[in-house]
Amino acid sequence: MQPSSDSKPAILHICRRETLRPVRDQILRISGFEVHSTLSPSEALALFASGNYELVLIDVEGQSGVHDAEALCSDVRTTHPGQLVAFVCNWRVAILTDCPDEIVRTEFDPAAFVNGVREILARH
Repeated sequence: MQPSSDSKPAILHICRRETLRPVRDQILRISGFEVHSTLSPSEALALFASGNYELVLIDVEGQSGVHDAEALCSDVRTTHPGQLVAFVCNWRVAILTDCPDEIVRTEFDPAAFVNGVREILARH
């Protein structure tokens, strides 16, 4: 599935948490974004290769997830060096990485999440 050509900013959302991913996707959609998402990093790379995204949003679950998120970030950047990438994580995890362009720091506050995404897109 490729992003459509309408004016909604397209986001590729990668989140391994089955219960959280659809909630975040819905929050982004009702906030005016086009969202494609997956639980799988390998599927994310396939979606990324077939689409054009304003933002690749990678959920980082705990300190143990930093390595996997950084590997996915690196793979995306290898394919498209200029791609905007952001991690979604709490502040403790955020201090452990410098791979993404941006970090959305949120425990799970829907308004803070959407505002963080909007601010990232506005800066770039």
